[in-house]
Amino acid sequence: MTATARHLGPLDRFLDQTQRALETVLGAPVAERPNPAAGEPDIVMADEERRHSAGLMRINHVGEVCAQALYTGQAAVARDEATRAHLLAAAQEETDHLAWCADRLRELDSRPSLLNALWYGGSYAIGVAAGLRGDGWNLGFVVETERQVEAHIDEHLASLPADDHRSRAILRVMKADEARHADNAEAAGARVLPFPIPRVMAAASKLMKTVAYRI
Repeated sequence: MTATARHLGPLDRFLDQTQRALETVLGAPVAERPNPAAGEPDIVMADEERRHSAGLMRINHVGEVCAQALYTGQAAVARDEATRAHLLAAAQEETDHLAWCADRLRELDSRPSLLNALWYGGSYAIGVAAGLRGDGWNLGFVVETERQVEAHIDEHLASLPADDHRSRAILRVMKADEARHADNAEAAGARVLPFPIPRVMAAASKLMKTVAYRI
């Protein structure tokens, strides 16, 4: 979704969001920034290590599918134009992440999750629900989401095979972007989510990671 989408009518905005969903789930998103892995050697790994790297990168790819859906859903109901602009700017960087993870999965002779349409639909609904609570809660949801993503990227960086420099380069840039998204949301007036919402989000994330690693 581009910045001009903020000025579209309801039907045009619906069509724009539908196109984004189809591109995210079925298409081949194009990154605006160079792939961080471009300068790293592509080492031949043992089959078990390659499958493990692929499982981790599939999780990260699903995470980016969910991020696209969350931000699109939140932006759809954001009350303030500045909040909507913040969400759409973050979504564009998540598109870069989505493209990089897809590239790496292909290099590892693997594929994205077979359940991406389900992940997208559920995350979009959550994004709309969060956005309807108001922009402070909307931004608070961004902060909590990004902090949890940072944590699981740290786990993946520690778990990746030592020679998988290409996956590691992608994840390091992704982590820096996620931290910046959270910091920007906090600066824009994010509210702290009340208990038990962060724990529920963490439990849902754990389920997603368990399933996406294999399917």
